[in-house]
Amino acid sequence: MKSKDLVILIGIIGIVLMMVIPVPLGLLDFLLVVNISLALMILLIAMNTNDALNFSIFPSLLLITTLFRLALNISATRNILSKGEGGHVIETFGRFVAGNEIAIGFIVFLILVVVQFIVITKGSERVAEVAARFTLDAMPGKQMSIDADLNSGLINEQQARERREKIEKEADFYGAMDGASKFVKGDAIAAIVILFINLIGGFVVGMAVHGMSFGEALETYSVLTIGDGLVSQIPALLISTSAGLVVTRAASEGNLAFDLTNQLFKFPRLLYIVAGTVTLLGLFTPIGWITTLPFAAVLAIAGYRMSKNMERQKQEEELMVEEQQIEEVRSPESVIGLLQVDPIEFEFGYGLIPLADTQQGGDLLDRIIMIRRQCALELGLIVPVIRIRDNIQLKPNEYVIKIKGNTVARGELLLNHYLAMSPGIDDESVVGIETKEPAFGLPALWIDHSVKERAELAGYTVVDPPSVVATHLTEVIKRHAHELIGRQETKALIDNLKEQYPALVDELIPSVLSIGDVQKVLVKLLKEKVSIRDLVTIFETLADHGTYTKDPDILTEYVRQALSRQITNQFAHPGETLKVITVGPQLEKKIAESVQQTEHGSYLALDPVSTQQIYQKLNEQVTRQIQSGQQPIVLASPTIRMYLRQIVERTMQDVPVLSYSELEPSVEVQSVGVVNL
Repeated sequence: MKSKDLVILIGIIGIVLMMVIPVPLGLLDFLLVVNISLALMILLIAMNTNDALNFSIFPSLLLITTLFRLALNISATRNILSKGEGGHVIETFGRFVAGNEIAIGFIVFLILVVVQFIVITKGSERVAEVAARFTLDAMPGKQMSIDADLNSGLINEQQARERREKIEKEADFYGAMDGASKFVKGDAIAAIVILFINLIGGFVVGMAVHGMSFGEALETYSVLTIGDGLVSQIPALLISTSAGLVVTRAASEGNLAFDLTNQLFKFPRLLYIVAGTVTLLGLFTPIGWITTLPFAAVLAIAGYRMSKNMERQKQEEELMVEEQQIEEVRSPESVIGLLQVDPIEFEFGYGLIPLADTQQGGDLLDRIIMIRRQCALELGLIVPVIRIRDNIQLKPNEYVIKIKGNTVARGELLLNHYLAMSPGIDDESVVGIETKEPAFGLPALWIDHSVKERAELAGYTVVDPPSVVATHLTEVIKRHAHELIGRQETKALIDNLKEQYPALVDELIPSVLSIGDVQKVLVKLLKEKVSIRDLVTIFETLADHGTYTKDPDILTEYVRQALSRQITNQFAHPGETLKVITVGPQLEKKIAESVQQTEHGSYLALDPVSTQQIYQKLNEQVTRQIQSGQQPIVLASPTIRMYLRQIVERTMQDVPVLSYSELEPSVEVQSVGVVNL
């Protein structure tokens, strides 16, 4: 435990002990001075705090100071009643502040209590309550605003995390202030109760125990009681004022002095009006010009100087803006920002602005958040921030999707319409504008709202424009996922894995494989739509086989075999037979013989005639599978799988090629076609 922690701990325990253990008068005087100093320090900190969160300890500090003040009250009461003395500080406040007039001191004390209890504490309590309620109600909207800024690329992940933490701290602070304001309220009530206890108890003790006369007891204990009340209420007033300052500083640019001077004297012309009004009061009322004219002159001079300063400041700002613009043009670094290419961009024409505008009911930003989450769950890929912007060069209803600055997909939408896709049998009663579904290229119709129910009853799949965009964007990201993971993104995945599996990561990187080697394997997996979410299994496999080979193709095959359960569940449904297109022995032999081994790895050297025959035979089988309503899956031996995939991916990228070792033994496989030479 640190020394400062020990001091605070002893101090809190000491405050509690003061309530039961008598305190000497000398120590009591010292603690009363400490109480006044502490209250003054808290007030100054509250005045110089820019943000309420910079003084987040204030609710706890309010409790401690209130407890300290009550402990001093109890100790002072014990000394007053037992000894008839309260120390120099209490006596000074009782005689000097009250001016040796008991009635005046009592009235001053009551005024302080009323000001603190009714005016300041009541107002602070209400402000804290409303602030806490509004802060909690505004949290969902603020969170959505942060997510929107994150998706649009205005902020990064770190900035988003910091803003979320600030929102949470604000809610906690104002909630704590709402409760802590009750401390001040209770303290004011306790002060009144203690005052009457001291007065009544002092009279009884003075006359019954010490044998004083009524006048002597009244003189002695009234002065001490009033002094005790004043010496405790003045710090209480300072702290309650601090509480009011903290909770009312909602939107501050600086400390209290800065805000006052900057906002109160923002309009110099108003000072002229005030100066004129004060002058008229001096000339035409009994107040007299001797009292009013000097103040009016000060206001007029202040207004004149402020207007001159504002004009000079405005000229300096204009000159600074011009110099900055000239410097940006001349600077060779001014074009560096133009070189940055966003990983994913979504651009749309001005007619589709309502999709992204939340004020018009657009929920595109929320859908993008769900897309990123979906890709993280399905592919194990952290999708970069998707930049959304309008483009006047596009058609009003057109949108494009760009990957690293290049257009990879486009489509058109009709707002206030629905996209209806036929179940296979067209219904003549469903009439609309013929189009193609942008994600999969299926024939579809843009239908009006009046035809929607009829189309749904006819078996059509009906979706709204935002869902069309979301589906298209999701499919594009899945298709190009391998382009979105570079070495930097791989490093982020490795760092995240290292937090839970440090031994695994330390063994693999960099002693066995580099980050670039791992990235190549992940790219090849994503290229075939294999999820990389199970990084532990992937890294375990790479650590096992990375010592024997650095070839990314061979390492990928080992990883795929390790992910056999995942791959099987991806294509095979429980209780159903997996229907596949198998590779004949002649074709396998032909591919195996065409593999060329070099020092840089292996590659397939197949003659054009054989390649064309394979394309033709494979295309026939794939077409037959698609026509029967089934997903075409090619099954080959582990030795030639990756080479066959190289042939297939050129024309049939979406057709998966699996090996026997990538399927679980429990799955039932049925061959529905054979590809052979």
